[in-house]
Amino acid sequence: MQEFWQNQSFNIFLWVPFLIAFGAGLYFNLPTEPNLCFTTIGLILSVATLFLTKRIFLRAISLFIFGLCYASIFTHVIDTPQLPRNLHDIEVTGTVEKIDYTDDKSRIYIKTNATEINAGSNKTAIIRISAKPELTLPNIGDTIKANVGLFRPSGPDAPGTFDYARWAYFNHMSATGYINNYETLFSSKESSISKLRDHLHKTSKSFLADTLVLGYKSAVPETDNKIWTATGVGHVWSISGFHITLVSGWLFIIFYFIFRAVAPITKRVPARIPALVFAWAGLLLYLFLSGVDVATVRAFLMTTLIFAAFIFGRNAISMRNICVAFCAIFLMNPHYVMQPGFQLSFAAIFGLVWLWNDVKHKIPNNKILKVLYTATLTSIVATIFTAPFVVAHFYSLPIYGLLGNLILLPIFSVAIMPLVILGTLTSGFGWNLPLNLAESVYNFTLDIGTKIAELPYSTLTLPHISNLALMLFITGFMCLMFIRPVKIKLNYILFSILTLAGISVVAFTPKPIFYATKDHELVAFVNNGKLEFNKSRASNHYFTFDTWKQLNGEATDTPNKRRKHDKGLYLYKTENFNLAYIQKFVPLQKHIAKLCNDDNIDYIVSYFYIDAPKCNHKILRDGFVIYKSGKVSYTTTNRPWHNPH
Repeated sequence: MQEFWQNQSFNIFLWVPFLIAFGAGLYFNLPTEPNLCFTTIGLILSVATLFLTKRIFLRAISLFIFGLCYASIFTHVIDTPQLPRNLHDIEVTGTVEKIDYTDDKSRIYIKTNATEINAGSNKTAIIRISAKPELTLPNIGDTIKANVGLFRPSGPDAPGTFDYARWAYFNHMSATGYINNYETLFSSKESSISKLRDHLHKTSKSFLADTLVLGYKSAVPETDNKIWTATGVGHVWSISGFHITLVSGWLFIIFYFIFRAVAPITKRVPARIPALVFAWAGLLLYLFLSGVDVATVRAFLMTTLIFAAFIFGRNAISMRNICVAFCAIFLMNPHYVMQPGFQLSFAAIFGLVWLWNDVKHKIPNNKILKVLYTATLTSIVATIFTAPFVVAHFYSLPIYGLLGNLILLPIFSVAIMPLVILGTLTSGFGWNLPLNLAESVYNFTLDIGTKIAELPYSTLTLPHISNLALMLFITGFMCLMFIRPVKIKLNYILFSILTLAGISVVAFTPKPIFYATKDHELVAFVNNGKLEFNKSRASNHYFTFDTWKQLNGEATDTPNKRRKHDKGLYLYKTENFNLAYIQKFVPLQKHIAKLCNDDNIDYIVSYFYIDAPKCNHKILRDGFVIYKSGKVSYTTTNRPWHNPH
């Protein structure tokens, strides 16, 4: 046993980022907000403990507490202004920060004063408003007065689901909405990266340039995007390690041969050193051109560490470098650990580095076999390590991801990416041939992807993964990567046990049979395994339909029945409880007294507020779900990012 623990000392640091991430994850999922004074004291004590003790167990607890307390304090420090309610037809004056181009519309980001949108103090607020295609867009940097409608970012649609309000809060966005019209008050002549991005968008006029170079998230046509997701290569449309690796390699080769030709330099230092420095500077420009997304930042930090290791003669590809990048990004914004881009990006890179260290001595010497062996193992490991996060966020898993990666990624790597980067740069001079060629190759690749996506069972719809199950999967991967076995493969044994435990939790976690939004405008009933909604559309809950269908194990593109009511009253009778839902005021007045006195009715849900003290034990308020057993689970909507005041 002593030999085992001594063997683990080499990997102790590798557990650090996960311990602080688990602490932050607990904070973000708490039902109520912890006291700020207590978390401040906890942060100070945890840091002090890390320096004052060498006991591993105490340090581990301190790191967990540090993550929780740091996330709490960070939340209160950023204090993003929030709307008290939805606003329509108001005038807002502000500066255009950036414009995001999507497949069907443009989104304008406006920086304004919080008092302009009735969001409290004299702080800066950022609003994102959608513009109709026929509206002539302002220029980035312009000060405009706009007539807009604004909406509060909505909370989760069910317990444990995506919390858009939290995402918006930690991305400094106060409201979303739409713009009717505007007038330009002041045109800015100052230069900025955002203006350069916008200029390249306008000159290239290509969604390939928008996604692969400029980092616009939703520029790929929706129909195409479904095909790329089904083939397992949807990650190419989010600039991350794949893109940074390609660009850094090309830049290094270009600068290496340039400096090899400059004798005065190569006589003093190896050509690779200035080549690495200049390649890094080029990557920095690419980082800002791509919009500085969290996945891109992670890849850039990793590449920076690798470049530094090459310059100083250290081991470039190591778990320690990944952990350093993880901690750096966590300190920038602890909420990143809850975002899909961060989780998928780090899961893939952890898996690939572990694979490299574990099998590099087994790689065959034959060059062709080496390429096939490496590509196959890379795709398999990246798929396995990212699978829990893909399912947790998107409720589906591409079955032919390995086939898609092996066939399609090489085309993106050697043809589409270099042509798009070159074409984006040359489009400013009026030469669009590279982009036209890239689009032709893209269409050819799309045809291949379509054939793969049309194979039987190309996408597997899977059930919701709870936080407990996800934690078990993550801990299993940590044991696999970080535990150094002595005699028996303890890391593989623990990985198998924890993975099976996670699968068991997913399999035996019950699904709700009744859903309700916070305002009770939209509800859903499960009948014979299928959801039935009280209405076919709800303006305030556009994405709720899809979320509930995914939780119920249904594909989002399948139609659902609209449940019929009896004179405004919906009665839902189950084995363990009976529920009455009332959507309109007249039926509420007519039925409420009878329903309160009816012993056969266990729950009453109403679109209108009910003040009935003697009936409060039956009346359900706020957002919630009900399980088959009759248990009610409420959606948390009273955290700082939900504007509880």
